[in-house]
Amino acid sequence: MVFCNSVTAKMVDFIREVGIEVIEKPFNEETFIPGIYIEKGKLLVDEEKLLYPGDLLHEAGHIAMVPSHLRHYATGNVGKIDEIGNSYEIEAIAWSWAAVVALGIDHEILFHNKGYKGGAQGLLFNFQMGVYIGTKGIEDAGMAYTNNKAAELGIEPFPVMQKWLRD
Repeated sequence: MVFCNSVTAKMVDFIREVGIEVIEKPFNEETFIPGIYIEKGKLLVDEEKLLYPGDLLHEAGHIAMVPSHLRHYATGNVGKIDEIGNSYEIEAIAWSWAAVVALGIDHEILFHNKGYKGGAQGLLFNFQMGVYIGTKGIEDAGMAYTNNKAAELGIEPFPVMQKWLRD
């Protein structure tokens, strides 16, 4: 199916290009994030119920950060799955920031006023100032590197990603 909102469509295309399956389907039940559900490492999306398209990038970040051999366990609240044992919340925030930058879309689509338990504006300010929380986990996974390590490797630093999915 084709997504009606052009920004949503752009994000979905990006998420698919990095290797995360996105399935558009209507939900009868409520989900933790309106219009989005993670099932077996895939993003299920009900565009009619999707309130904040930027949440797609954040949820994709959770999936991307789960080690590949465990990704198929990612269903529902990723952090509550024993086999995974980590939601990778701060890494998902950093990953989604890198995605917004790569896509060249408005940063407030990600850090909207209803997100991050009231902390969206603080996160937005930090990321705009180059204070990137969550990069340690991304660097440890070999997905992107902070300034010193990137310079040592001769590559662009975060938010430029070297790979979008964790091995």
